[in-house]
Amino acid sequence: MTDKFDKTPPGSPAGQVSVSKAATTAPENIKAIPVRHVGRWISGIVVIGLLAALVYAFSQGNIQWQAVGDKLFDSNVVAGAGRTLLISVLAMVLGVILGVVLAVMRLSKNPVTSWVAWLYIWFFRGTPVYVQLLLWFNLALIFPVLNIPFIYKDEMTDVMTPFMCALLGLALNEAAYMAEICRAGIQSVDEGQTEASHALGMTQGKTMRRVVLPQALRVIIPPTGNEFINMLKTSSLVYAVTYNELLRSTSQIGSTSYAVMEMLFVASIWYIVMTSVFSVGQYYLERRYARGSLRSLPLTPLQRIKVNLASFSNRPSGGVSA
Repeated sequence: MTDKFDKTPPGSPAGQVSVSKAATTAPENIKAIPVRHVGRWISGIVVIGLLAALVYAFSQGNIQWQAVGDKLFDSNVVAGAGRTLLISVLAMVLGVILGVVLAVMRLSKNPVTSWVAWLYIWFFRGTPVYVQLLLWFNLALIFPVLNIPFIYKDEMTDVMTPFMCALLGLALNEAAYMAEICRAGIQSVDEGQTEASHALGMTQGKTMRRVVLPQALRVIIPPTGNEFINMLKTSSLVYAVTYNELLRSTSQIGSTSYAVMEMLFVASIWYIVMTSVFSVGQYYLERRYARGSLRSLPLTPLQRIKVNLASFSNRPSGGVSA
């Protein structure tokens, strides 16, 4: 009669045979079954259906799509888009320069300069840019003649041209917002940086130029890019001061050709293209200034595509082994 339990020691021949059999037995492949996300598929189908319905509705509407294609690169439209870019860039440059000055004034220990900067920001942020444009455009009703003693004298209507009204209205309004953005960026720099600079004998102005502002750019750049993209769209308001930018150019063509909606679509396409191009530039500019704060920079869209393609090509065709 054999014992209930096998007492064969591990060193015996029978024990060696059982161990060798277990060692040579290959583990079975694990069959990975992906989780089914039914809700994602349903929501995706619903969104695609709504987009298809929207496209179908516009395709069946009373819109002459051929006119949109014909007028998209019309010489007047292209010239209007160029003037939109010009007024937007110039207004943004002036707004940034004045915004930096106002931010430094706001942070100054001099109460006069600090309160003057606060009053400027309070007024220009508290009134709509459309109203400011109309104020500059009708300034001749208050001052018929611009008279600067011993320097300049001329009719105000000759000075306040549509271009000048648009430039002043957009730039001065933007300066108020850029002042707050720059102030936030300056305050984000640790005060120890300023104290160390002063300990090395650097003046207040030199410390601001060489120490504080370069570090503050990491915080200032992203909202500044957003402000410029917003400036491209806000420039359409200079239509009120008869500056012949993109919207006014397309509206004039639409009023003479009775293709009002078609020309509005043309203007929308140009605005979308311009904002998309500058959005790409903003992304790479932000990525450059983030080098000092991130251990590793995020992948660019092209790099992500390469990584995804590489991982897809290297994916095994069979099951995942343990």
